[in-house]
Amino acid sequence: MAARSTRHVPFAQRAGLALALSLLAACVPTVTPPGRQPAPRPSAPGAPLVTPAPPQANAVTAGLARGPAPSALGLAPGNAGAALNAFLTSCPGLVRRNDSTGLTQPQDWTLPCAAARTWPRDNAAAFFDGYFETARVGDGSTFVTGYFEPEIAGVRTHQPGFDVPVYGVPADLVRARPGDAQPLPDGRMPLGRYDANGQFVPYFDRSQIEDGALAGKGLEIAWAADPAELFFLQVQGSGRLRAPDGSVIRLGYGAVNGWDYTGIGTIMAQQGLIGTGPGQYPGSMQGILRYIHDHPAEGDALMRQNRSYVFFRENPQPSAVGAMGVPVSPRTTVAADPAFVPLGAPVWLRVDRPQVSGLWVAQDTGGAIKGPNRFDSFWGAGADARLIAGGMSAHGQALLFLPKGTLARLGL
Repeated sequence: MAARSTRHVPFAQRAGLALALSLLAACVPTVTPPGRQPAPRPSAPGAPLVTPAPPQANAVTAGLARGPAPSALGLAPGNAGAALNAFLTSCPGLVRRNDSTGLTQPQDWTLPCAAARTWPRDNAAAFFDGYFETARVGDGSTFVTGYFEPEIAGVRTHQPGFDVPVYGVPADLVRARPGDAQPLPDGRMPLGRYDANGQFVPYFDRSQIEDGALAGKGLEIAWAADPAELFFLQVQGSGRLRAPDGSVIRLGYGAVNGWDYTGIGTIMAQQGLIGTGPGQYPGSMQGILRYIHDHPAEGDALMRQNRSYVFFRENPQPSAVGAMGVPVSPRTTVAADPAFVPLGAPVWLRVDRPQVSGLWVAQDTGGAIKGPNRFDSFWGAGADARLIAGGMSAHGQALLFLPKGTLARLGL
């Protein structure tokens, strides 16, 4: 993701593009979960840490167990080198931000970050073995989807054939002042707007915006050719517009309107539209997009069921940026829930899709990337990235890499 760009704010509004869990989820600003809670002690060495309430508020309350040493994982040299590079870019955030997982403190990352600056990249596996230990959150069962940076047809100024506005962030999209609305579960105030009477109300939803609620307010930063392609660009949270003359506008995530995301792939499945039978479509991004193009009226109504709407900013950077404010790396960055994974931490995946198994770095977040061991893998831009991300659905096991000494402090 986003990105996000964003996740600063996320790159990914997406949740990955696989149908299984809220296909095509939207990028939202990084969530700041409840503050750190005391870590309970295990009943026996290696036993999971479990606390009764609130369930799965963060990594500590979800349960934590010590995992194998990194040397036992068989890190591939190229994979480890790429992860080391990505980890180093994350270090400025790691050493200064509070960790919502309850696992680490900023100073925990100082030593590995200092070593990463000069460590030989051809021996990166030894770096991870020397400075990290692994932990399993909950039972470690992971679900991994994919996201990418899409490129669609678009221009900077309105012209025939490019009639779909790409909106920047509205000035009246704000968080409620304390006392004007109920706080969200994570303690933040909700997003919305103040009406003419000074009352805080929900912001315009997708249908209202597409029906013109923001037209004529000077918020159009570009114009797209295809509303369905723009919808999917919003799902990804970041992307590129390419004009007929070949010029490119890079868009980064700006904000979301505050409405919950609804996965349209899930709706299609409930309606019997996903499958391999007559009149059915594949449960991938490509299949859903084809359905929308084949059935314009029904497709428009389907997209409007997702009331969430993403606003963009023009991204001057040469690559997409994630929730940590650093560029995301194809085949190295994953989006994760910052309540369960310290943003910037390495993550080991062993799943049933070989191209996803290996070491990644959590540098992004996503609207439907929620809960322990839920990840969204970034695949870059282009046709291959679109194909892989659009059909990615992997299951297996996940481990967090934490600075050595973290687990002992937590009682493991």
